[in-house]
Amino acid sequence: MTARKPAAARLSDIVASELETRILEGSLKPGDRLPAERELAVELGVSRPSLRAALQALGAKGLLITRHGGGTFVTDSMQAPFVDPWQQMLKDHPNIHGDLLEFRHMLESQAAQLAAERATEADLERIGACFAAMEQAFGGSDLEACITTDVAFHQAIAEAAHNVLIGHLNSSLHKVLQGHVQGNLEYLNARPELWGQVMVQHRAIWDAIRERRNETAAHASRHHIEFVRRTTLETLRDEERRNRASRRLGAAG
Repeated sequence: MTARKPAAARLSDIVASELETRILEGSLKPGDRLPAERELAVELGVSRPSLRAALQALGAKGLLITRHGGGTFVTDSMQAPFVDPWQQMLKDHPNIHGDLLEFRHMLESQAAQLAAERATEADLERIGACFAAMEQAFGGSDLEACITTDVAFHQAIAEAAHNVLIGHLNSSLHKVLQGHVQGNLEYLNARPELWGQVMVQHRAIWDAIRERRNETAAHASRHHIEFVRRTTLETLRDEERRNRASRRLGAAG
């Protein structure tokens, strides 16, 4: 009995490391529910006691949370410390929006370049599926679907870069900018001459990645973010005009 305990402990460490790797690389995302314990033990080829020990270790790190009667889920512990304060600062200091977009400019162009170099066939299939879903959404009237598919497309590219920091930072940054992404798409949706450009730009990024043209992919991504920067500025100006007009109307009343 005493001879088996160290082996079981070592096995649980290996399992914990495997699951942690899946979380880091994005195979398991915040909010994802893990398979049932019996199913996951079979998949990993370990006993349920070893799996439980691994899950407890990851729970202690704050990477997993178990809900009574509801299963075990991946937490957003790696995103929340970044997202929460920045969302509040962006709300309180809109002038830093340009700095965040400048950072996104660097991050996404690098992600596109690396994705063109490193993407596997599975990665390309996923990016292609995300692009198709976005193309369908942008051809309809559901703005929420446009936002969701747009974010998914960029996240698929970030994860195809095969750099765990790029993947997690990109996901966090889009959460920080979510409100402004929505406002910007609302602004663009009301202007057909600009709305059509969005898909043209995304297609250029996708084409460059699947054709392995890394510099072209980076350039296409930079061009897209510059377009977002300009239209976001116009969105903020448009919002300020509406607020100003509303204040005047209120004063007159």
